[in-house]
Amino acid sequence: MQKIETDRLILRNFSVTDSQGLLEYSAHPRVNCFLDDKISTLEEAALKVQKRSKDDSYIAVCLKENSELIGELSYLKEEPDTYSVCWNFNAQFEGKGYASESVKAFFKYLFIQKGARRLYAYVEDDNDRSQKLCEKAGMRKEGYFIEFVSFTKYEDGTPKYENTFQYALLKKEWLKQHS
Repeated sequence: MQKIETDRLILRNFSVTDSQGLLEYSAHPRVNCFLDDKISTLEEAALKVQKRSKDDSYIAVCLKENSELIGELSYLKEEPDTYSVCWNFNAQFEGKGYASESVKAFFKYLFIQKGARRLYAYVEDDNDRSQKLCEKAGMRKEGYFIEFVSFTKYEDGTPKYENTFQYALLKKEWLKQHS
């Protein structure tokens, strides 16, 4: 993908220099949906970064001032023009508006460069920060799924199902917000 610059951030493909940053926010996932991406060593982070560096659907979010990796954005395209979007950020950088700034640029990229017609995101009902981020990015709450998906298990081994919101944004809604 082509590099995207905002006032304070650079959105780009992952590079070999991102391993430490990825380890910092992937070693202790704060949201259950990232448990499968949990890594515990720098070597695991390096392997994941190497794989993501060749995949334009994973976008590194870096500080413009020092190129430090602070999070990631990702998408999954569903034919013909719908994209499932996701993000994961380092908690050390919360409360500074970086997530909102990067997601707004990400959405512009998907709508304008990739030709998206519709974006949607799933957010667990206890993930208040991501819910607020969806709303700041102009998404609307579209649905609420009870016991939708399981990422963890109870002590007895049975699945623990998450209640999940679905947020969405159409290109025509986005264009109206940015006119």
